[in-house]
Amino acid sequence: MFFGVGIILHFFNSFASGNVSIYKNETIVFKIAKKLNSSEKNRKYEGVIQAGNQTFNAVIYIPKSEKELDFLHYYQAQAYISKPKPPQYDFQFDYSKYLLRKNIEYQCYINNEIAEAKRKDLSFTEKFSQKRLEVLQRIDETGISSKSKEFLKGIILADRTEMDVQTVQDFNRSGLIHFLAISGTHIVIIFGLFYLLLIKILPLKFRKYAIISSLIFIWLFIVFIGFGSSVVRSGLMLSIYFVYVLLQRKPDLLHSLSLSAFIILIFDNQQLFDVGFQLSFCAVLGIYWLNQPILNYFPIQDNWLKKLIFNTISISVSAQLATLPLVLYYFHQFSFISIIANFFIVPFSEAIIVFSFLMTIFIAFHLDFHLMNVAYDFVIKILLTVIHWFADFSHLFIENIPMNLIEVFALFLIIYFLRFFILKPKLKNVTIVMTAVFAFYALRIGFNFYENNREEILFHDFSKTQVLSVKKGNNAFFLIEEDSDQRKMIQFIVNPYCSSRRISNYQIKAFPKHVKKVVYKGNIYDLN
Repeated sequence: MFFGVGIILHFFNSFASGNVSIYKNETIVFKIAKKLNSSEKNRKYEGVIQAGNQTFNAVIYIPKSEKELDFLHYYQAQAYISKPKPPQYDFQFDYSKYLLRKNIEYQCYINNEIAEAKRKDLSFTEKFSQKRLEVLQRIDETGISSKSKEFLKGIILADRTEMDVQTVQDFNRSGLIHFLAISGTHIVIIFGLFYLLLIKILPLKFRKYAIISSLIFIWLFIVFIGFGSSVVRSGLMLSIYFVYVLLQRKPDLLHSLSLSAFIILIFDNQQLFDVGFQLSFCAVLGIYWLNQPILNYFPIQDNWLKKLIFNTISISVSAQLATLPLVLYYFHQFSFISIIANFFIVPFSEAIIVFSFLMTIFIAFHLDFHLMNVAYDFVIKILLTVIHWFADFSHLFIENIPMNLIEVFALFLIIYFLRFFILKPKLKNVTIVMTAVFAFYALRIGFNFYENNREEILFHDFSKTQVLSVKKGNNAFFLIEEDSDQRKMIQFIVNPYCSSRRISNYQIKAFPKHVKKVVYKGNIYDLN
């Protein structure tokens, strides 16, 4: 019944293209709804656009030379309007489909001066979003270093829009990106901080009012930072858990998890296709399924230090094992150093999150303490240095790992049977796990054999340049223009292609623009 309801809701909630008739160059009036990650040349926003008598959602690109936009104004400008192109090939990310799931069909490129007019119709959430924007601007005015500012904005206010590429890459390569992205850990710690203060102030008989007040505070915080998908999921799980406590019912993780998913999908069933949604629920299920069996192998936890260390290791390993199939499928990369990095960094995460939260509160209320700024800058510089050191273990970071959906399900099957083997390492359970592992590798060898027997020649369009790829077996050859940005070519064309086609060796060669033909392994290819 619920599966049928889900299909019906998805049908009604799927975005349908309206009969919008627009010219490529139009004068538009717009307001912003959300700030997105900036590119090298432009700031990006989600916005509501009015062109003529038509209203639609779009991603707005504004040159960085223009001042930052806010929620207090309507804006008017001349814009070039276009639809994102669907990908050429199956291995490329479908940005147009991603935007359609957010009810966005167009992109607007502002190409002249922007006029503005004061708004008088701000909604409740827009007022919160404006306050958040003002706090972000105040953080920029503090005396701490630029990297510490961006870290503070990311870890508490969920704003990574201006974070430099190197820092994000370090967090990715060290397997600590979950620490930077505000999620369940942050929500639980902030809830715990507020709850701890209340129970110290209120008498014991008002304990339940401390829980209710803490939940109200958490939801105000979620509204303040912009209703991000990950924080809404975390807040909902936390709220459902404590509703069980308030009703004096035994908390049940699976019931809480399923009810959270049900509520989220009722309001936005497109979340089912969100990578963050899938990883969040897989991580929690992995902790439920594997944490206690792994924890049983550790010595008795008879003091807080042992509890901290052993639980950190078991929870981290459980969550990483459970999310591994999806991580390989979506990102095609894995860092072996992430297990060690999580072991060293996660135990200190509570102190860093609390410190960052207090810093944000002081900055929001215009309380600027020089000594506190120096201390925070010092701590974050050490943290980022350690994370960069972990990220430098490049030989433990593997890219272009091929993985398809069938292999993903096979890996999940191994993880499912792994629990029984860990609980009771008997011959029967060992045999079942080994059979599942054998089946996975048999599938993988079959897919590799199929791809390695294919030959393929493709022309890839990237910005204003073209790339020629020639595939023979598990080898590929890429030809790119000399003046092209090779780093971007590798990121958006070479790596996705190699992981999709299961290529283990590739070459990249640059050629001058005047070259019309190339010879590769005895064949002549016309670049026109």
